Amino acid sequence: MIDRATLPLYLRGRFAPVPEEHGAAGLTVRGTLPPDLDGRYLRNGPNPLPGQDKGHWFTGPGMLHGIRLCNGRAEWYRNRWVRTRELEGHPFIREDLTVDLATTPANTHVIRHAGIVLALCEVGLPHWVTPDLETVGPYDFEGRLTTAMTAHPKEDPVTGELHLFGAGFAPPYLTYHRVTAEGLLLDSRPVDVPGPTMMHDFAITEHHIVWMDLPVVFDPALAGQGGMPYRWDEAYGARLGIMSRTPGSTDVRWYDIDPCYVFHVGNAHEDAEGRIVLDAVRYDHSGFQQAWTDIGGSAGPGGPAGPGGPAGPGGPAGVRGPGRSRAPSVLHRWTLDPVTGRVTESRLDDREAEFPTHNETLTGRPNRYLYTVSGDGIAKHDLIDRTSRAHETPGSRHAGEAVFVPAADGTGEDEGWLLSLVSNDDGEAGELLVLDAAQMSVQAVVELPHPVPAGFHGSWLPEPVHRR
Repeated sequence: MIDRATLPLYLRGRFAPVPEEHGAAGLTVRGTLPPDLDGRYLRNGPNPLPGQDKGHWFTGPGMLHGIRLCNGRAEWYRNRWVRTRELEGHPFIREDLTVDLATTPANTHVIRHAGIVLALCEVGLPHWVTPDLETVGPYDFEGRLTTAMTAHPKEDPVTGELHLFGAGFAPPYLTYHRVTAEGLLLDSRPVDVPGPTMMHDFAITEHHIVWMDLPVVFDPALAGQGGMPYRWDEAYGARLGIMSRTPGSTDVRWYDIDPCYVFHVGNAHEDAEGRIVLDAVRYDHSGFQQAWTDIGGSAGPGGPAGPGGPAGPGGPAGVRGPGRSRAPSVLHRWTLDPVTGRVTESRLDDREAEFPTHNETLTGRPNRYLYTVSGDGIAKHDLIDRTSRAHETPGSRHAGEAVFVPAADGTGEDEGWLLSLVSNDDGEAGELLVLDAAQMSVQAVVELPHPVPAGFHGSWLPEPVHRR
């Protein structure tokens, strides 16, 4: 008999992996699903095989969860592992010490671009999956992608281009890529950074790319020791970089900032004075250490760190212990002035926060609202009034990332719905929570037939779904 109390956090409670793939049709709905929610909500997250312990929450093989909504009904739910070489037991580092980019857990995000659904994890290639969650295989944009791909690409809502990067353990440590709206990778450029920084996310504005070169770096001396081969290195420094989106540009203007780490960006934009404004969830060193300890990370020299994996509800932002005096992660704003070369910083809210999301029709443009999650629910942040309010999840239920879906006939930025998978510490079945984003009130709850582990990121895929 397994003593669940002795299991690591990432293998018990709301993190507990499910042992099987399931499918169910005709799901029960409490409340009313908006009829223009016609599509499928997909979410990714780690789910080790039965009896498997990968040593860390971030490293479990990816499992996709999907719910099909149509005509006010929840037609089906299913979950599927992403069939990767890593799931089959192949090593990431080959015998000749080269990296196999097809060997990845593919456990962090799932998006659709140019009709292709991709499961993402930043240490390797994306994996092409069908809209019904079956794995096609590694995807390298017809051989043009020769680096890893971030789990957080940014699609420009005006041009339709997909902007992404690959981070590496050896030079070039950072490579920028641009994919057309039609799915052709046209542009790849090395970007100069001094070392293998753990860059998990970045931002775009209308005319710029925003880089985050922060003091969590790869350390080969830690590789193979059972922990994660990264460490907090105060001497590395912390800075934000601005690079033009003009094709061929590789010049970056860097701005030094106070030491911190960022897993996830909310959004960025250019203000009326031409300054770059970046909103993101910020950890200082102690907050990062607290978060990393909560999810079972081991400390290396200079403090704990981890792979380019996301924080999440019930993870770095959502695990709460007794005696906590402050939130380990909060919404923060940096304003970079290209005229003066100065940067200003300010805290946007005191709430514990992670997984910031927004109305993606405004990616790279000014937005008023961000949505975040923490251990007790989903919050809506008004960036103009600097206020926030929350929908709290009751009891042992914990909300996942809240994905914003615009209303079909909406005109306001917050007219639409928030979709969030809810996991339960008591092992009860999961739910899909649908909130009215304007009012932060419950619109509907879809009852799922099985538990859903706490996970990472997801997307709403409106119909029609291209079946390439």
